[in-house]
Amino acid sequence: MSTRKKTPRPTASGNGPGARKAHLSPVPKKRKTRPPVLASRPIETADSSFLSTLGEGIAPYPLREGEAYMNPTHKEHFQRILTTWKQDLMEEVDLTVHHMQDEAMNFPDPNDRATQESEFSLELRTRDRERKLIRKIDEALLKLETDEYGYCDRCGIEIGIRRLEARPIAAQCIDCKTIEEIREKQLNG
Repeated sequence: MSTRKKTPRPTASGNGPGARKAHLSPVPKKRKTRPPVLASRPIETADSSFLSTLGEGIAPYPLREGEAYMNPTHKEHFQRILTTWKQDLMEEVDLTVHHMQDEAMNFPDPNDRATQESEFSLELRTRDRERKLIRKIDEALLKLETDEYGYCDRCGIEIGIRRLEARPIAAQCIDCKTIEEIREKQLNG
């Protein structure tokens, strides 16, 4: 037999006689990294994700340098977005009414009836939210006609084309909306 002494191996847990001493090993210095350099895009191109929830076939407005805010082409663009959105919502409301009429059955089993009632309740809540959204779309269309669309209701500054494309019914600039949300959080705790 060999009289050679075995050295203990390091354990994975870091506890024990052969554990590695992490605090003694040199830690490589973190190098400062620059953010990736993005290819410069001309101002005319835009990301299509702005209109992902709106009607098909509506492309983001191509911004041009020196263009006046809420000019006739901007108004036409947002008129198309708002009317398409409203038509889509109205079609969904009609489909829901027909679906509820077609699917309404008198189930003898109480569990089946309860399931149907909860499904109808959920659909009705969704339609109620959409009804409120249609009202806001109508208000935005009215503002568009009276040349008030695109300006903050509180401070009066421009809301911005890209924000309006993301949320066509926005009535406040991002700063006023942020302040309002902070106040709501403070009041509601």
